[in-house]
Amino acid sequence: MRIRLPFLSNNTRVVRKVLPRSLLGRSLLIILVPLVLVEAVALLIFYGSHLDVVSRRMSMGVAGDIAMTIDLLDRFPDPADRNWIFRNAFERFDLYMTVEPGAVLPPSRKVRLISLVEDNMAAALHERVRLPFTMDWQSDATSVLIRVQMGDQVLDVQAPRKRLYTGTIYIFVLWLVGSALLLFGIAAIFMRNQVRGIRRLAVAAEAFGMGRDPGPIKLEGATEVRQAAHAFNLMQERIRRFLRQRTEMLAGVSHDLRTPLTRMRLVLDMLPVGEDSQADIAEMNADIEEMDRMIGGYLAFARGVGEEKSQPTDLSDLLQGVAARARRAGAAVELDVPEDLVLKLRPDAVRRAVTNLVDNARRHARHVSLAAGRAGEHNVQLIVDDDGPGIPSAQREDMFRPFETGAQGGTGLGLTIARDIVRAHGGDITLEDSPMGGLRARIQLPV
Repeated sequence: MRIRLPFLSNNTRVVRKVLPRSLLGRSLLIILVPLVLVEAVALLIFYGSHLDVVSRRMSMGVAGDIAMTIDLLDRFPDPADRNWIFRNAFERFDLYMTVEPGAVLPPSRKVRLISLVEDNMAAALHERVRLPFTMDWQSDATSVLIRVQMGDQVLDVQAPRKRLYTGTIYIFVLWLVGSALLLFGIAAIFMRNQVRGIRRLAVAAEAFGMGRDPGPIKLEGATEVRQAAHAFNLMQERIRRFLRQRTEMLAGVSHDLRTPLTRMRLVLDMLPVGEDSQADIAEMNADIEEMDRMIGGYLAFARGVGEEKSQPTDLSDLLQGVAARARRAGAAVELDVPEDLVLKLRPDAVRRAVTNLVDNARRHARHVSLAAGRAGEHNVQLIVDDDGPGIPSAQREDMFRPFETGAQGGTGLGLTIARDIVRAHGGDITLEDSPMGGLRARIQLPV
């Protein structure tokens, strides 16, 4: 029994929303996250160990120079000696010092030191100077102002910040960031080249599924990507070979069957027609015509996904031709199509599919409506409506099966061929109730 924890499922949903959806994005994330973690750990170790040691030593050096100066001032209190001591402290230690006679430091307050350098400097002064002091890190951008209580006077010290800070931290951070960006850029270029083969395979598969011939895919990228592309190329060739063999086989069967039918038709035409045999000969001729239509339907079904190439086609002109042909056959067809409805398709195959739908409609209805238009950004919609008896909803899907005639008659291949052609273009056909009272056939084709 599986137990689902709601907080885990919520976190999983959040993670899925945050994660990139593309393979390139996820691959780069897999590379970037460990890289950032490793460099963060390296920075933490450097900042927590090496930088702390260096900062303590530099603070001890400044505090030791101040303590040495204070000891010299106590040993040589003469003003001339004091000036000599200050001059040497400035020249040798880079510390500018002055004395305020009679000054007293204010009572010390507990100051929260948030910087590693500040904390190390305070600890060094406590350890080396051992006198009351204050530090001012805000007043001067280049120096730290330190005041030390020496008996009845205060020693003012300006310690340059360059003696307390090391530039290695900036170099180290710059190296971390630069190396991360360099590695990430190299990984992005490499992964993009790898993903390009997969994208090309996806585009070719989609085009091939829509009845277009993308041709063999160039083998490039990793071994697995090359294997997938090679397998796709073999699959394309096998499917083309199968379609050719099916078309050739059914064309041969059609030819072989039509030859005896032609002989039978000739024999019937040459038979003497009497009053008793006239009706029988007429029925036999009708049967022969029906068999001929069935053979033609089989051959059209075989050619539904034939060797015709996709090309930019004006669908409006194509539908106008279908409507004109139906009108010449005596059908009342209304046409509603926009101008310049151009998309890439196999025109003869699509013409055959729409003609099958219109012929089915005009055989069972008095009025037929043919309309087309865009359905969103990526689809075109064709609708064939009629005012005939229609088809019950429970039987509509069965009518797309080969040789399924229902109560409509015919060979049972018209809708099968139409759906076969439309699906080869990446679309589909559905049957619905028509506003005209009969049946509606809706075709969706991708742009």
